[in-house]
Amino acid sequence: MQIAGWFQHLKRVMNYRFKTYLYVLSVGLLLLNTQLAEAQDSTYVDVFDLIESNNIRWVNQIPTLKEDQKPSKKGWLKHLILGKKELTTLQKPVAIIGLDPSNCIILDQGNGTLFMADNKAPEIPKFLRKKNTYFPSLVGACILPDERVLFTDSKLNKIFVLGKNKKEFNIINNNLDLLQPTGIAYDKKTNHIWVVETNAHRISILDDQGRRLKTIGQRGIGPGEFNYPTYICIGPKGKVYVVDALNYRIQIFDAEGNFLSMFGENGNGTGYFASPKGIAIDSFGHIYVVDALFHGIQIFDAEGNYLDQFGKQGRLTEEFWMPSGIFIDSTDHIYIADSYNSRIQIFELKYSK
Repeated sequence: MQIAGWFQHLKRVMNYRFKTYLYVLSVGLLLLNTQLAEAQDSTYVDVFDLIESNNIRWVNQIPTLKEDQKPSKKGWLKHLILGKKELTTLQKPVAIIGLDPSNCIILDQGNGTLFMADNKAPEIPKFLRKKNTYFPSLVGACILPDERVLFTDSKLNKIFVLGKNKKEFNIINNNLDLLQPTGIAYDKKTNHIWVVETNAHRISILDDQGRRLKTIGQRGIGPGEFNYPTYICIGPKGKVYVVDALNYRIQIFDAEGNFLSMFGENGNGTGYFASPKGIAIDSFGHIYVVDALFHGIQIFDAEGNYLDQFGKQGRLTEEFWMPSGIFIDSTDHIYIADSYNSRIQIFELKYSK
C-alpha cells in the first residue's frame, strides 16, 4: 500500500511539473510571437505612419448622435405592425457623395431612393417624394465637375443624372444597353464615364453623353478579366481601380483601359479579401477597400501592399455592420456607408506629406 501510494504521489508530481512546463512554454511562445508581430508592424511605421494609431479620426455620423431616430407619432403604428422605420430615415445606405462632413448625397437601397443631408437630418428631396419615385437596386454614384451626380440602378439597368439644382433627374442615355450596372466613376481628364456591368463581367467606357466608346474585360481569372466586378474609382493620377469581387482582388488600369497590375486574394486575415465592396483613393495615393464580412476598411499602398485597417463589428462609433460604399473628398474626409447600422460614418485623415 505504501509503495502504491508513493507511485501515485510521484505520478501527481510529474503531471504537475509537466503541466507547469507546458504553461511556461506556451507563455514564452506567446511573448515571442508578440515581439515578432510588433517588429513586423514597426516596418510599416515609416511607410504609413498615419495609422500608427489615431491619425484617422472619427468626426461625425449621419444621422447625428443627437438626432432622434425613432419613428414620429404619425409613423408609430406602421413601425409597431411592420417593424419598419419610416421612409424618412435611412435603412440601408450603400453609396455616398460627400460634399463636406455634414453635407452628403446618400443612395439608400433599403428605401429605394436618395437622401440629402445638409447640416440637418437626411431627407428625401421633395421632387422624389412627389413623384413617388422608387429605385429597386441603387448601387454606385459619382459626381461630375458641374456638381451633377451620376448614379446606377442594377435592376433598372440605367444610369441616372441628378441635376445640379438637386431638383430633377433623368436618364443619361435611353439607348444605352447595360447589364446590371453597379459601380460608376468619372475621369476628369478625359471626360469619360466608367461603369461596371457586373453580370457582363466587364467595364464600359462612355463619353460624357453616355455613348459607349469601348468595353474592357470578359469573365475569367486572368489579368483584365473579371468575375462579377462591382465597385470602381479613379485616383488623383488617373489610374482606375476595379473591385473584381468574386476573384477577390483589385485590378488597376490606365485611363485608356490598359491593364497595369492587380493585388489581393481570398482569405480571412489582414491583407486578404472576404467580401470586398467600395473602394476609394486618398490624396496620397493610398487605396481604401471596404470589406463587408470583415466589418472594416483595409488600407494598401499604391502597389497594393497591405498597410493597416480600421473598424470592427459593432454599433458604436468607429464600428461597422457590413459596410459597403466609401467616398473620400478633396480634403481627405472619409465617408463610409455603414449599411446595416443604417448610417454614414465620417472620418478625417490627418498627417503631413
